[in-house]
Amino acid sequence: MSFMKTALRGIAAAALLAGTSTAALAQEVTLKLHQFLPAQASVPKEILDVWADKIEADSQGRIKVERYPAMQLGGRPPELYDQVLDGVADVIWTVTGYTPGRFPRAEVFEMPFIMTNGEDTSRAYWQYAEKHLLDQDYKDVKVIGLWVHGPGLIHSKDPINSVSDLNGVKLRAPTRVTNKMFTDLGATTVGMPVPAVTEALSKGVIDATVIPWEVTTALKVSELVTNHTTFPNNSLYTTTFVFALNKDKYDSMPDDLKKVIDDNSGEEFSAFAGKTMQAADDPAYAFAKDRGNNIIELTDDQIAEWKAAAAPVEAWWIEEMKGAGIDGQALLDEAKSLIEANTK
Repeated sequence: MSFMKTALRGIAAAALLAGTSTAALAQEVTLKLHQFLPAQASVPKEILDVWADKIEADSQGRIKVERYPAMQLGGRPPELYDQVLDGVADVIWTVTGYTPGRFPRAEVFEMPFIMTNGEDTSRAYWQYAEKHLLDQDYKDVKVIGLWVHGPGLIHSKDPINSVSDLNGVKLRAPTRVTNKMFTDLGATTVGMPVPAVTEALSKGVIDATVIPWEVTTALKVSELVTNHTTFPNNSLYTTTFVFALNKDKYDSMPDDLKKVIDDNSGEEFSAFAGKTMQAADDPAYAFAKDRGNNIIELTDDQIAEWKAAAAPVEAWWIEEMKGAGIDGQALLDEAKSLIEANTK
């Protein structure tokens, strides 16, 4: 049964209980959920709020999730992971690449053209994490979910068809791996968290950005640029996300409330999040198309040029991992194998 179906059942059951019970159960735990996007964006609205509502329902009101979008608790997006470690927030959702080099083993899922779709790649990502991340890169938190967004693409002021069209383009990329890739492809890369993209495009700080379709409406990207370079049946890149709970907060909960968290964490939730995030691409794509923007669909031959140009990033990453005492080739092979095994 999908996470969404169980979420709806849990919320409905809790509503029925609340309506028939004469004595409300006392609230025992408050969780402050902090993240960097506005509340109306697709991830907060369709993933994080769904999770929070289900936690409240499954706990029969004993857990309350306070939602703080758009960095309302202060700080910048790259500080979110430290905030959950320090207890500034109890739960955070963030891009792992906002702190370059901190989660080296997770970077393998950001290799060019490695992902297939959000749901299946996120499922593979969780399975990989159980072996390589939960007790290493993410050992200091209680991980709720790990996922990737849908196929990555380029949004630009001028049309981009071939790799050479990137020469001199000031392009925002989200992570260490994607910055390396686009620099090698000829762009002048500018690293910044996604909330900064709107102002950077409007002021000419950047000429292009790579973000999934789903967040373009919240950031008004399709109103600031008119060209969108897509890679049909392929993903130029993707980004890894972590949704995590403060470990001390989790450890302090009674066992039955820990079970509520556990039952709403893991592979199924991660797959749900990846699928939901990619599904939100469609209305954002339609919005850009209805505006008359230029949707560039590269041919197989054109995509082959991009694949060949981006391929050296893998060798670079493997060498980087070797320097850190990590067998990058083995991790890359395993990630690819898991993605292939999980892709329907």
